[in-house]
Amino acid sequence: MTPLIPMAASVAAEQKSAEVTDWAARIGWLVGLVLFVALVYWLMREGWKWRGTLQGDLPELPTVPEDPGPAKLSMSGRYHGSTTAGQWLDRIVTHGLGTRSRVELTLTDAGLDVVRPGATDFFIPAEALREALLGKGIAGKVLSEGGLLVVTWEHGDKLIDSGFRSDRAAEHTEWVDALNNMINKSTKTEGAR
Repeated sequence: MTPLIPMAASVAAEQKSAEVTDWAARIGWLVGLVLFVALVYWLMREGWKWRGTLQGDLPELPTVPEDPGPAKLSMSGRYHGSTTAGQWLDRIVTHGLGTRSRVELTLTDAGLDVVRPGATDFFIPAEALREALLGKGIAGKVLSEGGLLVVTWEHGDKLIDSGFRSDRAAEHTEWVDALNNMINKSTKTEGAR
């Protein structure tokens, strides 16, 4: 047993303590990572502002008339954004239309009142409504089939799709029917003139 003791002592002498952490290198990597994330955020923000500048020709959004009439339907849910009609990835960001938010929708004879807490409210006049349908996606938000109420409307010389999701998805069909009936009545009235 005597030969084992010197051998164990020599093995112990050869072992070194754990290396000390190189704090300068870690801090450098951390600062680099923070700068990279800040750069990416800044580029995204500049892209958003650039898109708004490109869409600067869109006129101001209509406001609710003084007497819109009694509510036909109302719904609470989420506003998922607006896009150029038929192009579900071409988000419109000007006038706050690109901001996702909670929403309270009210349909009257005058049109569709869109009230968004924390974002810009807007009004879609009845004569500007073009179509309502059930969709599954808009502006980067994809839901199950029929999970999104998509309202097509005209603003200025541009057709816009706006996507809404009710807190109770079963309401979507009733909204599509009511909006399309309203649109059909308004086009028949215009055609009779």
